[in-house]
Amino acid sequence: MAMNSNPIHRTQHAVQLVGPGELKLNTVKPVPAPGPHEILVKVEAVGLCFSDLKLLKQFQDHARKSEVASGIDPGVLRGMQSYVPGNLPVVPGHEVSCRIVAVGEKVKHHKVGERCLVQTDYRQLPTAAGSSAAFGYNFEGGLQEYTLLDERVVVTPDGDRFLIPVSEKRSASAVVLVEPWACVEDSYVTAERSRIKTKGKLLVVVAEGRESIGLEQSMSALGKPAEVQTIAPAEAAALPNESFDDIVYFGSDKATIETLNDKLAPGGIINIVLGGQHIGELVSVGIGRVHYGGTRWIGTTGRDAAESYGAVPPSGEIRPNDKVLIIGAAGPMGQMHVIRTVCLGLAGVRVVGTDFDDARLETLHKKSAPLAAANGVDLRLANPQRRPLGEKFTYFVLMAPVPALVASSIQDADKGAIINIFAGIPAPTKHELDLDTYIEKRCFMFGTSGSTIDDMRIVLRKVENDELDTNASLDAVSGMAGAIDGIACVENRTLAGKIIVYPMLHDLGLIPLAEMEQRFPTVAAKFDGGKWTREAEVELLRVAGRA
Repeated sequence: MAMNSNPIHRTQHAVQLVGPGELKLNTVKPVPAPGPHEILVKVEAVGLCFSDLKLLKQFQDHARKSEVASGIDPGVLRGMQSYVPGNLPVVPGHEVSCRIVAVGEKVKHHKVGERCLVQTDYRQLPTAAGSSAAFGYNFEGGLQEYTLLDERVVVTPDGDRFLIPVSEKRSASAVVLVEPWACVEDSYVTAERSRIKTKGKLLVVVAEGRESIGLEQSMSALGKPAEVQTIAPAEAAALPNESFDDIVYFGSDKATIETLNDKLAPGGIINIVLGGQHIGELVSVGIGRVHYGGTRWIGTTGRDAAESYGAVPPSGEIRPNDKVLIIGAAGPMGQMHVIRTVCLGLAGVRVVGTDFDDARLETLHKKSAPLAAANGVDLRLANPQRRPLGEKFTYFVLMAPVPALVASSIQDADKGAIINIFAGIPAPTKHELDLDTYIEKRCFMFGTSGSTIDDMRIVLRKVENDELDTNASLDAVSGMAGAIDGIACVENRTLAGKIIVYPMLHDLGLIPLAEMEQRFPTVAAKFDGGKWTREAEVELLRVAGRA
């Protein structure tokens, strides 16, 4: 086993989630020795995320905490020290900057001394609950001094690495914040499928008096589905759940649509071809799976299925002249969406950001208003509790996991509106939607979960080239003593920006940047106009504990 020359401690401080809502600070958690394929890293810094809160609440019911269903030999998986699915205790924390300090003798792609950014989302390992395995969920995360990863998991089938090398010139905080920024990037750039899936499973459901039109025109140029099944609506209930990549329903019956909802596979598209009819009532739709399962809902008021597929946007990217509503804009992730949108340089884009917290809105205004002015973007921030908007929008970004926001977005949508369900509504959640209006307006709702290695590299490149300062998102820092308090701040939305934890600082509590002058004036002196910097980080590690 190759090891760093610096001593590795035998025990460590770690925050462990041991059950729903049960966090504890373990000050004597053993530091594991890496097995033959394993990599031990020392965590430089870790960011707290709203997704940590979702894991806290749901624990074993979270889609990413379930067992890995495929993609790796089960026997190999069971032997991994860091694999903690189901109700096993887990260390959360998936936004991590780290340094490799030891590797097993069979590790081929990583070496001691490398500084790395952790890509969280193991998309090659689907879970039993319809999501994907992830660092900080069903694999131990970074809210501890050291964490273990297995090379058989963190190297993709084509040889790419989930531990992305980074230079020494950026602060650990700036590196950590690449991950949430990459999740934002992913939600806009991920390509959307606009044809029936090649080699997939297609279900065609034809109501009495209707005929199937447009299926051939909806096929991909890359090839047809491997299986096509055509049934009457009454036969749908007997079909296995989550088994079809495309479902095309020629009809308008509420009960049939709700039955078909459950038959849609992860990544599947359901196409409702109304043929001039109306559903006439609200429909219970699995909106949680839009985010976590990548399912999509499309439709047409006409008779041709190809019309629906043809209206699917190529990606979730904002378009020229979009009028964008970002709901929950003043929170940590909402700020990133606002900053990204006003800096796109697209003609005619107008942005409205809403939040119920006036103090957080003021913080966002200080950060985003100069950027909007420099880019010629019309930006307006508002508290809708004080004054309802009463406007139509062509693009929605939903930063709160509230199902009713999806329903209200449909009502407030203009023609061709895109609804970005960024906040992760729990995967099993269903909510009644007005699909008649959704289809008539040709709306498109989508969601993404996590990010890809390519997304991370895009953002990291911007950081390394001084095109983006991710530290602009930072609002507070902490050591391990304040980590659980930090998670409570995320839950209670008491801070406008991100919180970074430095695990090597055992006794440091949570410190908002606004209070740093009183606590550590030499650290505050290193700020850049109130913003966190690499120099401030170095000074904090010097004065607050052992670096």
